Parts: sequence; C-alpha cells; structure tokens
Amino acid sequence: MENINRELLDFIDRSPTAWHAAANIAAELERAGYTRLYEEENWQLQAPGKYHAVRNGSAVIALNLPEQPDGFLIMAAHDDSPAFRVKAEGEEKTLGIYSRLAVEKYGGMLCSTWLDRPLSLAGRVAVREEGGVTMKLVNIDRDLLVIPNLAIHMDRSANEGKSFNVNSDMIPLIGSAELKTGLNALIAETLGVKEEDIVSRELNLYPRTPGTVWGAENEYLSAPRLDDLQCAFGCMKGFLRADKPKKATVLCVFDNEEVGSGTRQGADSGFLDDMLSRAWAALGRSDAQYRAALANSFMVSADNAHAVHPNHPEYADRNERPVMNGGVVIKFNAAMSYTTDGLSAAVFSELCRAAEVPVQRYSNRPDLRGGGTLGHISLAHVSVPTLDIGLAQLAMHSSYETAGAKDTDYLVRAARAFYESGYRVSEESISL
Repeated sequence: MENINRELLDFIDRSPTAWHAAANIAAELERAGYTRLYEEENWQLQAPGKYHAVRNGSAVIALNLPEQPDGFLIMAAHDDSPAFRVKAEGEEKTLGIYSRLAVEKYGGMLCSTWLDRPLSLAGRVAVREEGGVTMKLVNIDRDLLVIPNLAIHMDRSANEGKSFNVNSDMIPLIGSAELKTGLNALIAETLGVKEEDIVSRELNLYPRTPGTVWGAENEYLSAPRLDDLQCAFGCMKGFLRADKPKKATVLCVFDNEEVGSGTRQGADSGFLDDMLSRAWAALGRSDAQYRAALANSFMVSADNAHAVHPNHPEYADRNERPVMNGGVVIKFNAAMSYTTDGLSAAVFSELCRAAEVPVQRYSNRPDLRGGGTLGHISLAHVSVPTLDIGLAQLAMHSSYETAGAKDTDYLVRAARAFYESGYRVSEESISL
C-alpha cells in the first residue's frame, strides 16, 4: 500500500495538466510494450498484440488483444481537473504597481482553496520550427504566482459566506509592474526556444503543494487532482498487471470530463468506437463481428465519489454514505446519471468479492442534485453494460483533495480482477 501511494503521488506531481497526465500514461504503456498507433495511418495489427493511441495529446486508449478475442473489457477514467486557464492575452498591469494574469474557470472548482498558496503554470505550447509547428509540453517548475486574499479588516463578512468573482477576486499576481520578463519569455526559457517562435499556448494554473500521506496511522492521503487522477492511475496499474486476459482489455483515459466531455478527446466523441472498430477491422473481422463483440462486452466508468463529511454528514444519504478506506464505491442513481443497474452491479460486486476487495454503495441524498460521469456519455457511442465506480474522497474539486490511503490499492486489485475475468453475459444470466 505504501509503495502504490508513493507511485500515485509521484504520478500526480508529474501530471499538472491533462496533457502531462496523458504523456505519462502513454510513456508507461510504451515501457510495457504497447505500440503507438496513429489515427491518420492505416493499422496492421496482430493478435496477440498490445497497442495504444493518443488523441489531442490529452486522451489515451490502450488495447491488449489476446489470440482469439470475443469481446471487450473496458475501464474508463478522465485526466482533467478543475483549474484556472490563462487567457491568450493574459498579461496585464494594475495600478502601475503589479503584473497579473487574466484567467477563466475550467470546470467547477472550490475557488477559495486557490487563494494564498504558491501556484505555477503548465500546459502546452505551439512552437514554430522548420517545416511547421510543434506542440510542446511546458511546466514552469517553480513557485511563480499567488492569488491574494482580501484581509479580514477590509471584508468583515468574509467568514460569513463569500462568493467569488473570477474577473476580480481570482486574478493571480505574477510580479511587479516593472517586470521585464513576460510570460512568453518565461516559457521560452523553460523550453529552450526563441520567444518569437511561440505561436500559441494553453496554460493552466496548478497548486505547488505536493501530495502527502498523513493521519495518526497514515490512513489518509491528500494531493491536487485526486479527482480523477487517482482512478486513472489505479485503472492503468490494474490494466498493466492483468495476466493473460481472456478478452480484449481496454484502458480509456478521456479529457474534458469537467466541462461536459463534448470534445474530440472527450467521452462524448467517437474516440473509443474508432479505436475498437478499427482494431477489429485490422484483425480481419467484419462489422457484424464487431457488433457481436460489443454485445459480449462490459465497461467500468471510474470517477471518484463523495465520502461522508466529518463536519457535514447531513449532506450524505442516510444509508448509502461511503467512507474513505472502505473500498471501491459503486454509484447508483434512479435517473441514471450513473449507469449502474442490477446486472452491472452484480458482475462487479462478484469480481471484487473474489479478489477480496471491499465494496460500498453510493447514492445522492434524494433531494440534492449530484454530479455526472463519463459513463452515461460514453454509452451513446459504445453501448455495452456499464457501471459507475469511484474511490471515496473529501473536498472534491478543491485545489487539494483528500482520500483513503488503502483505496488506491483496492482499485488496482479490482481493476486487475476485472481485466482477468472471463465475463460472458446474456439477457438471462451472467458467467464469470
């Protein structure tokens, strides 16, 4: 457990943005022998064989093909998190004293948690090179920015409830007005390129506070971006540890879940269907055989869940209130914002029971609206039996979130058991 949490926190530290997370996942897949596929090329695949593809630099799908695959076992997570994104013309002088950066919100974050802590910038940059433009990852790996709070003397109601205006309250300070080094110059220095060769940039703010394991008995861990890098990491580790899978196993890490998934690299795109159908065709299978394989497939959508809060238990359901370190959480919702039904819950619960992984149930308090996940969005493109799971955490969408130290290992073990299963389904019965 200690080792897996150390690996998780290192992965999060190296993944300040979705682009970095996707690059780190792709690199680990390549070290494990997964051949990179490019969507603009024709594919020549073999079974058995291991392959992966990257879309937009921020979404990854990997595929492990056994010799005679008859369906797919899919786990999906996302690698984006709420953050502030720097505007294209983001640098501004204020009062003749300060230099600031204009930002806008990406996703729904707890704004107050971004105040008064060291921040920096990471993302990707388009750089002009001979023959064209190349996208490069960038991380200005030092304390660079702060979003300063307003003193209690100037806002006496600050502790009585506060709303935050991104246009006025959440603008990061980068230096004095006499600042001679602009943002593009900082990026150019970091990348070792000429400032005039920077064509465009996509930059997010990220908190510099590293992740840690804590508690009287080291029972908790806290870090930025646990939602959803903890699930992305756990699914990836289970995927890579699975031995001799009986079906084609699939790892999906999508981008843009926090803003609705409606992009070419999000769950509401053809990326997964493109990957699976093209792989089947490259193996010489017909479209009818592909559709039959989908009917004998299963998907797990993994996105963290809310633990019952120690100070506000009233926001949890009376009966289905997960706890940190209590195991994998299966999510239920009568309106099907979570995809779990009786069939999919039974399949996954039995797999976890065999793997000795504890399972919990989560439902929203009936009178409170809950969040959605990528599971039901992805189903519109690849319609297979699906359920939603996650790991219980506190302070979701804070810049610094908290989860259970045991739960990462539980997810890795559950994912491995899922990928190694011999699942078959009909309308009447389930075979594991």
